[in-house]
Amino acid sequence: MTMQRWLLAIAGAAIMATIALADELAPTGTLRAVYLSGNPAQAVRDSATGEIRGASADLAHELARRLKVSGTLTGLGGPPAVIDAVAKGEADIGFVAYAPERVGTVEFSQTYMLVQQSFIVRNDSPIRSVADIDKPGLRIAGGKGDSVTLYLARNLKQATVVETDNTPADTKRKFAANEIDAFGANRQRLTNLLPDLPGYRLLPDSLFGVTQTIIVPKGKPEALAEVNRFIDDVRASGFLQAAITNSGIIGLDVAPAGYDKR
Repeated sequence: MTMQRWLLAIAGAAIMATIALADELAPTGTLRAVYLSGNPAQAVRDSATGEIRGASADLAHELARRLKVSGTLTGLGGPPAVIDAVAKGEADIGFVAYAPERVGTVEFSQTYMLVQQSFIVRNDSPIRSVADIDKPGLRIAGGKGDSVTLYLARNLKQATVVETDNTPADTKRKFAANEIDAFGANRQRLTNLLPDLPGYRLLPDSLFGVTQTIIVPKGKPEALAEVNRFIDDVRASGFLQAAITNSGIIGLDVAPAGYDKR
């Protein structure tokens, strides 16, 4: 075989491999990705242009580019909606945090990003750091189904967990009615909420980093393996760090290779 034919054979094999992966990950010919519309750590929509920007948006576009297919990115109202869309085949991949309570109908990739969680409290609150959260009589809130709320339910031993309906209005109402002593979410969401809560402050430290993953439908091992290879590559190349930096969102970190999402 001549060198030219050998190179053509290699190129042909690479093209066929890309086509096979595209068929596995994007069977409709379009990579349909979904994310949490209320979570700025993943992506935000520009109210003027409608453009969706953020780390998850960059990853979705880059994966579609590598598969040589078009891509769509749709924001949904919460983790159950993202998981349900992927489980039912209405989306090909989804950006959502891993939690043991969410295992069952989809497959979770390795962790690609950590989103630091903290709390808002009243200025006169005795809670000075996250170490003060778990004490008798305290009522610690988080959005219903949110990663931080699930974490609190698993780990708080003395304080009581209170769920909000995931709207800023409910959080403000519960604070005003003295129904909660602290509200937890990722640092960017809390920072965005503070201007509407005069007399409140954000704790200086973080409770833990929520493990962000990419989900694929159950029973698609090749798709999961390719997503994990993709995460390895964007981490090693610096693409993921650049996406996080360009997002301008605070409290985000690249997850180290081999990070235990559990």
